[in-house]
Amino acid sequence: MKKQLKLTALLAISLSGLTVLAACASNSSDGEQAGEGKSNAPKKDITVSIYDRGAVSPDAGTIENNAWTKWINDNGPANVKFVAIPRTKPEEKINVLYASGSAPDLLFEFNPKARDPLQQQKQFMPLDDLIEKYSTEYKQILKDNPSLKKAGMKDDGKLYYFGRINRGQPNRGMFIRTDWLKKLNLSMPQTTEELYTVLKAFTEQDPDGNGKRDTYGISLSGNSVYSLKQMFGATSKWVVKDGQLVLDWDRNKEYSILAKRLFDEGLIDKDFVNDTNGAKAKQDFINGKTGIYGFLDKDATTEKIGIVDPLKKNVSSAEVDFLAYPKSPFGAFMPTLANPVQMTAAISATAKNPDAVIKYVDFLSKEDTGKTLELGIEGTHYKTTEGCPEVMDAAKQKKEVTDLTIDLRMLQNATAYTKCDAPLIKFKSDPRKEEHQKFQDDFLKTYLNFDRAYPELTISEHMPTPSKDLNIIETNTDKAIGDIWLKAIVSGEKYSINQALKDAQDAWSKAGGAQVEEWYKNWYATNKDKAFLAKDAIEISKKQYEDYEKMVGSLK
Repeated sequence: MKKQLKLTALLAISLSGLTVLAACASNSSDGEQAGEGKSNAPKKDITVSIYDRGAVSPDAGTIENNAWTKWINDNGPANVKFVAIPRTKPEEKINVLYASGSAPDLLFEFNPKARDPLQQQKQFMPLDDLIEKYSTEYKQILKDNPSLKKAGMKDDGKLYYFGRINRGQPNRGMFIRTDWLKKLNLSMPQTTEELYTVLKAFTEQDPDGNGKRDTYGISLSGNSVYSLKQMFGATSKWVVKDGQLVLDWDRNKEYSILAKRLFDEGLIDKDFVNDTNGAKAKQDFINGKTGIYGFLDKDATTEKIGIVDPLKKNVSSAEVDFLAYPKSPFGAFMPTLANPVQMTAAISATAKNPDAVIKYVDFLSKEDTGKTLELGIEGTHYKTTEGCPEVMDAAKQKKEVTDLTIDLRMLQNATAYTKCDAPLIKFKSDPRKEEHQKFQDDFLKTYLNFDRAYPELTISEHMPTPSKDLNIIETNTDKAIGDIWLKAIVSGEKYSINQALKDAQDAWSKAGGAQVEEWYKNWYATNKDKAFLAKDAIEISKKQYEDYEKMVGSLK
């Protein structure tokens, strides 16, 4: 009760300036605080980074100083000073802070390309002994989830990163117009060659029946092109052959052959290059002008409401299903997974009170802390109905909670599946709740097919980061080679795929790519048995999916 009164008061201060309410709340003495078990010893000072997304309402304060940062300092185990880091290009501010000796004691950063160079420069503390000595909560989480240690450990065998367990759901999928398939007497494509046949028919055989040639099979922009590449396993250039990690050119070549074929035959919108964020591709599908659309989302219901429902509003006869990735010459792949083990934080080597930082990590890792930061105050932001939280006012919750706390929850672990996660329950007031449930179930069943190969060596966030000079070579040549492949796709007979392959290989060689190849080869030879690879992600995701199926089965 005291915790809720205090936060309600702080929200009142931040959002309405009602300081009297704050005084009343601070004098309240009944109930337990969130930091239960806290000693009476003075709190130590620590600094902690937080992303600034520019989303905080002016009347709510700032990302570093608002109702929720006050709540954390009132209820947590340390006096926290927050350090804002721009969410766009955060590495620029991070590097300045570390170079100037102003590094936050606890750095939160999702991107390993921003974190790993600092670890290589010995800017972070090893965590093993600190966790053993000062932690209770995170120590237990590590014990229950050994993959957290595997993912947070570096080449010297020491743990450097804190992390969290997420839901390892499919991160991508593809919608296909099954009414178009039926109208044109086509079957669901099982191979990439059959996919080409479908795309050609969707373009040339007037599937919308308006007597015009104004439809396309798919777009080569946005998330659709990424899914097409994943069909060929072409979204990562590193593949294992004969037990070694090597650079692979064949997969990108085969994808580019298909893409060029689609472009040359006019089976796609040839202006796809200018659709840099995929907005036109999305709108074309919603308007009924393309037959296949690739999406990036682990929540199928969100895509149903945002993509399929608007399509059916525009085209009442539209029927949509999920398209499992057709088999390519390199095999049948599942889509990439949302990262089930995500490293998010490190303690700076300059931290004066690492014991207090560990206690703060424990506080953030608690399930009750995460729930409060995610949902807000019961009775103000959500209510509990039949054991499940229900947001009372989405706009209010976003403004007063989510916009302020999203990056305070970077150590919040996904809890076990319960009935509250099922669309049947989440949409219980919606007459289409069974429809939503089936849609989510079909999504998971289609893409969590563990008999298929994973299209990449590992989740992208778990790929190793080479030294700065090698990273520059790789980053610069990746862009140059991408431009070469794109040129071949759109240049007709003037520039062939074979010539593009030769030019790409030459560009890689001249830039010093052999050094990068050698580094990755050696890294894999040394770390293949201890690194967090695709098999580890699949093992976690498979267990979570089994739990989900049991939970859903209990509701039916």
